[in-house]
Order: sequence, then structure tokens, then C-alpha cells
Amino acid sequence: MEKLQNYINGELVAPISGEYFDNFEPATGKVYSLIPDSDLADVETATAAAKAAFPIWSRMSIQDRSDILLRIAQLIGDNLDELAQAESRDNGKPLKLARTVDIPRAQSNFHFYGTGILHFASESHSMGDLAINYTLRQAIGVAGCISPWNLPLYLFSWKIAPALAAGNTVVAKPSEVTPYTAYLLSKICIEAGLPKGVLNIVHGLGPKAGAAIIEHEDIPMISFTGGTATGEWIARTAAPKFKKLSLELGGKNPNIIFADCDFEDMMKTTVRSSFANQGQICLCGSRILVERPIYEKFKTEFVKRVKAMKVGDPSTDVNLGAVVSKPHMEKVLSYVELAKEEGGTVLCGGKRVMIDGEFSEGYFLEPTVIEGLPHTCRTNQEEIFGPVVTIMPFDTDEEALMMANSTKYGLASSVWTSNLKRAHTIARELHTGIVWINCWLLRDLRTPFGGVKSSGVGREGGFEAFDFFTEPKNVCIRY
Repeated sequence: MEKLQNYINGELVAPISGEYFDNFEPATGKVYSLIPDSDLADVETATAAAKAAFPIWSRMSIQDRSDILLRIAQLIGDNLDELAQAESRDNGKPLKLARTVDIPRAQSNFHFYGTGILHFASESHSMGDLAINYTLRQAIGVAGCISPWNLPLYLFSWKIAPALAAGNTVVAKPSEVTPYTAYLLSKICIEAGLPKGVLNIVHGLGPKAGAAIIEHEDIPMISFTGGTATGEWIARTAAPKFKKLSLELGGKNPNIIFADCDFEDMMKTTVRSSFANQGQICLCGSRILVERPIYEKFKTEFVKRVKAMKVGDPSTDVNLGAVVSKPHMEKVLSYVELAKEEGGTVLCGGKRVMIDGEFSEGYFLEPTVIEGLPHTCRTNQEEIFGPVVTIMPFDTDEEALMMANSTKYGLASSVWTSNLKRAHTIARELHTGIVWINCWLLRDLRTPFGGVKSSGVGREGGFEAFDFFTEPKNVCIRY
């Protein structure tokens, strides 16, 4: 049984306690590796290494830092197949998704920020003949980066790359549910020649290793992606310590479909936006609002296409693999039962998929479509984060907006219409950090990413990430 290792001060090391816990393969339900059960002692060691490395790394030339990050990007690309297979096995997602989306995006994250730091500039402000002000953007110190299980290396690198590019050192914890590609990234960093202590990866449970990172006095900034409840705890814990916080949290995203949309384009995209990665993407459209004149047509065609989706062995040509864990599978199924209790009708799906052979204990679920629920019910208000969507009709633009904005979340939304005026108006009035018009998940890494309300605090992506991982300093010089 392979034992994963922490990456601390440039070396792969066992947890100080010598304790490990099981890593399950979602598609088989079997343990296939062991994860370090790290605790405060490991975080202390990692933080000390990061703190010691900070003066050298932060003063290194921007070009040299860029070169190292680009070497990491290149090595991710060189190891695409190994990383994709590891991601699929560890997470349960289809191999083709890991190969075409997750790992290429992780490579892009390092490449984008490795080149972006070369173009990041500060400002100057003239006071006429009196003085000139300029702004320094300086690295802060040790960044604590904690990432989720749904897009493991993709989102892990989304935090680490800008933090390192800006000149900070990092203590990072991947999700304990999907640690394997972060472990492989450790090996890549060693091969790329990343100086010792610049990046430290500590594996372990959130309440132990994660909490130790959040609470550590020598980690002045935290970037976290995960559940809203955990984000609330982090905010309560970090605020009295005056730490900088970036929190990317939950979503309950509306997909608003008007009768004047391009029906075929909308339909293909809506199927994908509902069930990509088994619905385990914070950006998935889980509430589908359809203008009444095309509601029946939409329902018939949508259910037909969802029923045709293949669920099974992630290494084969399937649409959906396994959800990430047994507890998560049980949570998703409990929401299907809740929807029935709330008066909903399951149009398709709603059950566990049983597969013979080695996948007989895998965590496979049918893609599920539910109708007949009010927009205020729990099923339509709470984040399920699985292959479950609801469909609801609406009659006016105002009703669609009211329903779309009715949850405590505000991450992303999609709008389908051929009416330019309507598209701009709806986009302006939606309470979400991201609005896609006639598309979904069309991402430009230069744009700000994040949500409002209970979907988070702050923005990632583009130069917003550099702003977060640096502190501005005003220097005023009198002539």
C-alpha cells in the first residue's frame, strides 16, 4: 500500500506522528493508498521552512521566479497522462475530463502567473511641482492555501501559482479526499528546482492540519476554497488575527433560459453545465429556470438527453464517473428523498448505479432531473453539489430574476437569450459574481473569479490574485 508523503523544506517526508489514514478510490470503493495524518507539529515545521525561505524567494528577481514557475508548468504538461490518470482515480471523474480540462488548466495556471508577474505593475501619482507618489506592491510572507476535492490540482495550482509568483512562500493543504496529484506536484517541484521551503504541502484532515494553518500566527493570509460552513469558521477564526482572507465558497447557480434562445446550442450546453464532473463543480447550473412558452419542449428534450448519458468506469468513454466519496453519495441521495417529500417529481435518475465486477462498490449516481418544486424549498435553496438539477417555469423577466436571486448564494449564473437589451439588463440585476450569456464555463484567466453573499469574499484570477497576495505601500517623495 503506497504511503503519500508531505513535502516540507524541499523534501518528501513522513508525518511526524507516523500516523496515516485511508485514501479511497471512488470508482471501486476500495482503499488504494494512505494519507499522512498531519497535525500542528507538521504545520509548524512547514511554516518555519516557509518563513526561512521567504527573504530569499521574495528578493529573487522576477525573471528567475518566472523561469521556475514556467519549468513547473512544462513538467505538468510533460506528465499529463500520469497526472490525469491519478486525478481520475483519486476523484472518480472521467479520465477524458481530467486529461482535457483539469491537468491542462493546472499547467495553464502556473504558466499564466509565471508570465503574468512579468507584466504586473504599480502606479505613480504626481502632485504637480510638490511631490510624486508611487506604490510598491510587496510580497507579504507565508500564504496558507487550502483547496477542495472537486477539481484537485486545478484549484490547488490556482492558489499556489499566484502566491509564489508574487514572491510569497506557501504552506498548502489539498483536500484529504483527493490528495494524490498534490503529492505528484511535490515531485515535480523538486525536479523543477524550486528552492527549499518555498512551497510546503501538508496532507491531512481539515480539523487538524487545516485548522493549524488557519490559526498559525506566522501565516498572515489565507486563501480557501470549500464549503460555506467551513468558510464561516475560517472567517471567525482569522478575523481577530487580522489575516487577509480570500474565500471561495458554495453556489446554487441559476440557469435562466428564455424562449428566444438558440435552442440547440442552449440544450447541449445546459446538459453539460448541469452534470459536468458529476455536478461537482461550484459553477454548475443546478436550478434551471425556463420561460413558460418553451418549458414543455425543454423538459422533454432535456430529460431525453439526460437519460442517454453514460455512467460508469471513469477510464472509459462515459459522461459521468463516480462521485467523490460514500458520505457524499449518501448526502446527494438524501436530497433526492427530500425533494420527493417537498412535492417534487423525479423525471429521471435519482438512484445509485450498480455496476458488476470491480466497480460493484463504486459511488455511481444517475443524473437526476426534478420538477414541481417551489423556488423557496430546501432542495432549491441548499447546495447539493452532485448530479441533481431542478427545472422550474417562469413567465416574466422579473419573476426569473426574483427566483434566481432568492438563495443565499451568489457565485455564477447563465442567461440564454437572443435579446441584447434583455441580456445586459438581466446580467446587471443578477446577484452573482459571474454571469455567462449564451455560454457556460467560458473562462479567461485574466478576469476576476468569485461570488457574492454566502458564495465568498474576495476575487481570484488575473491581477486580482496578485493584489491579494501583495500589500500596497505608498511612497511619497517631495521635490
